[in-house]
Amino acid sequence: MGITVGYHRMYSHRAFRAAWPIRLALALLGASAFQGSIKRFTDDPVHDPYSATRGFLWSHMGWIFFKARYERMKSIDRNDLDRDPIVRLQHSFYVPLALLTGFALPPALGLLWHDPIGAFVYGGLVARLLTWHCTFLVNSLAHWDGLQPYSDDNTSRTNLLLALLTCGEGNHNFHSFPHDFRSGPSTFDWDPSKWVIILLHSLGLATGLRRARDEEIRVAREHMLLKEIAQAHTDGQVVGSDSTTGSEEECEDWQGQVWTVEQLAEYACGKGRCVLLLDGYAVDATEYLAEHPGGASLLRRYAVMSETLKLPGNSPPPNRSGARNADWAFYGGINKHTMAARRQMRRLRVAQVL
Repeated sequence: MGITVGYHRMYSHRAFRAAWPIRLALALLGASAFQGSIKRFTDDPVHDPYSATRGFLWSHMGWIFFKARYERMKSIDRNDLDRDPIVRLQHSFYVPLALLTGFALPPALGLLWHDPIGAFVYGGLVARLLTWHCTFLVNSLAHWDGLQPYSDDNTSRTNLLLALLTCGEGNHNFHSFPHDFRSGPSTFDWDPSKWVIILLHSLGLATGLRRARDEEIRVAREHMLLKEIAQAHTDGQVVGSDSTTGSEEECEDWQGQVWTVEQLAEYACGKGRCVLLLDGYAVDATEYLAEHPGGASLLRRYAVMSETLKLPGNSPPPNRSGARNADWAFYGGINKHTMAARRQMRRLRVAQVL
């Protein structure tokens, strides 16, 4: 639970907030798993779903023996971790905390039934090994075998056997909605971690539980079902994700406002406003800042600045910082966004920019 509820859902995906006693307990449980501190886990590139494209063995544990550089990780907003005293404390004293909770505590408890050695072997060594490989399987098996009911934009899959082993983390394809505190929308999805979070919420110890909209989930499932039908009608010829990526919204007739660059500049100068120029549309992401999985600062980095848009004549804004088009970042430069993210982007449009 320290890994699934704490490290993964609360800190990596910011799916909910918890009171400090719960954060402390989850930090100690996470340390006992010997998977690094919270800071190391949340900036670990192995938890990027695209790393699975390097092969099963690599994504399972081959990455451990290499130290690669992932420049895009610097773009992720980690201010919430830097401000959390429990995260800082755990990071500073991670090694003694891990040794104490993972190796010293099991034999100490084993003294209660006069078998400290057995408790050390099974509660310490064997338990750590099993925990490691369950996590490794999420990075490998969950990208190799299973169903894709929500998206095939990446390699993540839903695997029931793995879900049973990992308290719900095997329902990996639901990562199409990365901010959701659940790993599946149904009551019957095997997800003990979800029920722990709901219990904490009912006790007033967890707040801000985030869910994907039912409409988003329904549309995603319908899209994948239609894609399966299309593949069946083409005699096995794969209809790849690229057929629906990019500017699929170009097929739509925009019925909203049409702005000039000057009007965009006037709108963007509103206090605290975050406006992106994406696919030729002004996208007001102000209300979405707190929900963005990559953090608010990443969105603001690509927001248009009204000062740089106030150019002489009617020339379009230059492609430079403050007025740059966010297409590059949105369509793979920083992250290849899922279809759910693209639909969210379209909902936030306020005008077409000419």
